[in-house]
Amino acid sequence: MRLVLATLLAATAIATPIVAQQMPGSKSTSAISGGTYTADANHTLVKWEVNHFGFSPLWGLFGQVTGTLVLDPKNPGASKVDVTIPVSKMTTAVPGFTAHLLRDGKDGGKPDFFGSTPADARFVSTSVVIDSDGDEAKVMGNLTLNGITKPVTLDVDFYGAGKAPAQMGGKENVGFEAEATIKRSDFGLGYAVPLVSDEVELTIAAAFQK
Repeated sequence: MRLVLATLLAATAIATPIVAQQMPGSKSTSAISGGTYTADANHTLVKWEVNHFGFSPLWGLFGQVTGTLVLDPKNPGASKVDVTIPVSKMTTAVPGFTAHLLRDGKDGGKPDFFGSTPADARFVSTSVVIDSDGDEAKVMGNLTLNGITKPVTLDVDFYGAGKAPAQMGGKENVGFEAEATIKRSDFGLGYAVPLVSDEVELTIAAAFQK
């Protein structure tokens, strides 16, 4: 009993400072100082999802995103984003599925999806329209994927901003959530359409630092 009590007390002592700390990020756009930010590759993810045969959703993730975001709190409509997504780093929870997505075509033919040496994807904004509250936006831009460039619109929600704790580097951070729908056939990735949906739902967690 004493051992159990001692363990509980120790756990409480460790947990208390964490619980007591205030969340450094704020939901208020006033916390955005503005300037040029760099994509936080450790905390930016792009989830893609398709309909698999009408039976279930199927998804994977892109990570290790790089790039920049330029923000001016006094003129948010002038914001610009330019990010690069390494397709070769794509992952799913099923090794065989990941291998298929990155598999070369048979006998030198066209791969079903990206092949073993896919080019990076890139999104470059062309215009930004902010809503009246200043915390939502439509970001229009050009997405280059599989060597093909098409216009794409992101529906973006401001998530939070602020300064990270000193033990985490003390950098200013700003983050967003975004959604978009693209057709994979537009990018030369139409294998198994319509059994696997042409429409791909994108959900993005975007973190930037300066």
